[in-house]
Formats: sequence, structure tokens, C-alpha cells
Amino acid sequence: MRHKGGVFTSRYQKPGAEPATLLPREGQGAALSMIRYDANRFEEREFPDAEALFERLREVQGKEVCWINVEGLGDVELLRKLGVHFGLHPLALEDVTMAVQRPKVEEYDDHLFVVMQLPHGDGEFKVKFEQVSLFFGKTFLITIQENPRYDIFEAVRARLRSNRGYGRTRGHDYLAYGLLDAVVDHFLPVLEPLGEAIEKLEDALLKRPSQKCMKELHDLKRALLLLRRNAWPLREVVNALVRNESGLVTRETRIFLRDCYDHSIQIMDVIESYRDLSTSMMDIYLSSLGVRTNEIMRVLTVVSTIFIPLTFIVGVYGMNFKDMPELTWRYGYPACLLVMLALAMGMLAYFRSKRWL
Repeated sequence: MRHKGGVFTSRYQKPGAEPATLLPREGQGAALSMIRYDANRFEEREFPDAEALFERLREVQGKEVCWINVEGLGDVELLRKLGVHFGLHPLALEDVTMAVQRPKVEEYDDHLFVVMQLPHGDGEFKVKFEQVSLFFGKTFLITIQENPRYDIFEAVRARLRSNRGYGRTRGHDYLAYGLLDAVVDHFLPVLEPLGEAIEKLEDALLKRPSQKCMKELHDLKRALLLLRRNAWPLREVVNALVRNESGLVTRETRIFLRDCYDHSIQIMDVIESYRDLSTSMMDIYLSSLGVRTNEIMRVLTVVSTIFIPLTFIVGVYGMNFKDMPELTWRYGYPACLLVMLALAMGMLAYFRSKRWL
């Protein structure tokens, strides 16, 4: 079941449902692939079903790293078979299909379960998230991606294919680090356009604040809220892996995880800086509105002040009393207009000398 609630749109089970119930994603299938490698060998294959995968796994040698990837949450039977084969906890598989989990790491008897939320830009001030789930133990690593449209792990695959870096000489824990680092670093390409949009929005607020600016500012604050909501616990996930004592994370990999932890802190610093800027821009918006209103009122006040004596003159000569000497004067009308014009020009000059205009 899916509840539409704006920012906090969620996917949840029917109240009272049996624990460890797997919910398929409607309209999605599931693509299954595997990469196995060591320092001298690399193999990458796709499989039509779990049975074909399990048959191939019988050929995996002891020191080879085996990375299984599932794209899409439409086949819960495939997830069940993977869970039985690798001994994955049913509640962890339930969290995979819920796809609204807070980033976390959970430790089981022989494997770790990691949940991450991957951001994607969806317009200038909008962000969407895809859940990425990861299981890894001594002899396997499984990644499950919610949306097959997005794949940020291609850079990791490219390094493994070309045998660049340490990937082909390390174990499953180092591969898990590489995948986690790819998710953490993906926050930066999402934050960069937000930073550029903030600069444009700030200029617009200073020059001419409008309802459009206010709406964009609201969308910006909501996007930053979502990013912080998922980046903050992701930092805790990396820190938990650094301090993990299960033996699944080696000492050498912890050094790399500490660097990943530094990246997560930098991302949080950027998000907090942008949030502070968005808050200050709200103050700029209100101040700009106040300044603009004051300028308009000043102009209107000056215009009203100029017309006060002009209205007085017109009112006096509009009484048309019989004994008013100027009423019968031949040049009375143009003289009155000249006096009114001189009076208006004199007041304008005076206001300008006082810098009221």
C-alpha cells in the first residue's frame, strides 16, 4: 500500500500484516546479474532466474569476490530465493521491499545489512530518492536497487573491469566500501545545481522579490530538508561500519571507510550551509518587500504632498464668488496655471535637495 503525503510519501504494509511480508513493486520486474573476480580473473554475466545464478555460484572459488546485483523490486520470489540461499534475515528482506527505510546498518550472524537512500535531482529545486540495499558477508555481496532507471555503480564496475585501484585485490568488504562511497559522493552532483540555484534566487530576491521567488524558496527548503533527512543517518552508517567488530570489515578497509566518513561530514556541512542560506534568504525576501513597500509609499506621499497646495488653489478659485477680482482678469487662468506649475516644481526641487526622492 502507498500513501501520498507530499514530502513524506511512504510505502507501508496494511496494519496487522504478518511480519516479514514482502511487497512487490507494481509495474516493475527484476534484472539479475553477477560479477565475480579476483586479481587475475573477471567475469560479468546476467541471469534469467535465481536457479541459473545458483548453478553458476557452484563454480566460484574460495578467494573470488562475488557481487550479485538485483535491479527492481517487482519479483519478491527472487528475493525469497536469494534470502534462503544466502541465509538473509526475512525482516531485512522486508525492509528491502518497503523502500522507505532510514539509512541504517544491521548486524546478523554471518552478514551485515546496509540501507542507503540515493538522491536524484528532479528539477531545479526538487529531489527524489531511491533506496539501495546491500548485504555482504565473507563470501558474497548482494545489492538491490529500487529503481532500474538509475545506476550509479557503473563507475565501480568500470574500475573492476580495467583492474584499476585496489578493487580486484581486496575482499567483499572493500567492494562494499566502494559501493557505499559511490552513494555518498552522489550527493555532491545533486547539491551542486542547488548551490547555483541559490545564487540566482538570492539575486532575484534582492532585485525584485515576487511570489515566484517565494515558491522557489519553499521548494529549495523542502529539498534541503529531504537531503538532510537522508544524509545525516548515512553518516552514522559509515561510522558504524568503521567501528564494526564482527570481523566482516577488515582493518585495511576501515581506513578507506574513514575517508568515506569524512566525505559524509563534508556533505552535511554543505547541506547545513545551504539551509542557513535559505533561512537568510527568507529574511532577505521579507526585508526586500519592506524596502520596496517603503519606496512606493514614499513616492505616493510625495505626489500627495505636491497636490495638496494645488488642490487648495483650485478649491479657492472654484468657489466663484462675485467679488473675487481674479475671476474677471483676462490672464487669470494662465497665471493660475503658471503659479501651480511653479509651486509644484519648487516642491520637487526642495524634496530632491532633502534626498526624499
